Amino acid sequence: MSEIVFFLEEESAKALLERLFPLLIPKGSQVSPRFIVFEGKQDLEKQLPKKLRGYLNPRARFIVMRDQDQGDCRIIKKSLTALCPVSHRPKTIVRIACRELESFYLGDLRAVESGLGVSGLAGKQNKAKFREPDRLSSPSRELEKLTGNRYQKIAGSRAIAPHLDLRAPRSRSFHHLLQAIRSASLAVHSITG
Repeated sequence: MSEIVFFLEEESAKALLERLFPLLIPKGSQVSPRFIVFEGKQDLEKQLPKKLRGYLNPRARFIVMRDQDQGDCRIIKKSLTALCPVSHRPKTIVRIACRELESFYLGDLRAVESGLGVSGLAGKQNKAKFREPDRLSSPSRELEKLTGNRYQKIAGSRAIAPHLDLRAPRSRSFHHLLQAIRSASLAVHSITG
């Protein structure tokens, strides 16, 4: 079985990716996703080498995703990437959500409006702070405030995901994640093709 295995720090990332994955893989592809969710970023970093090393499917590809939060994204990515070769998985892709996963949603306020049923949000997309959502210091708080607390991490991710524009995301970190998934699905597809 060909699969892409996602190592995630939180359930909301799984909720997002469950909805997006079928939209990103080639038509007719036999690639399936598997989501391994950890109990936060420390748990992810601690268990990642063991989980990678112990994964038995030789046709699996791996994507690790976690939030930047207040850290330096380059240092976080370098640290996570260094765990992969020692786990005998050097082709593992690491992606960091700049600040938080919610920056993906703030880059597409039309999707937030549609998914959560909050009117008037799409018109705010051209405000300076929403043009580059990866620069916001606390995207989750911003999203809660913007939606009058209608946004909840897991349910909100499920509701917003189907409406996201996957062709031209404003969040650069979301764009890089989408590219990684497409690339991994093509690599897995070519193995089995």
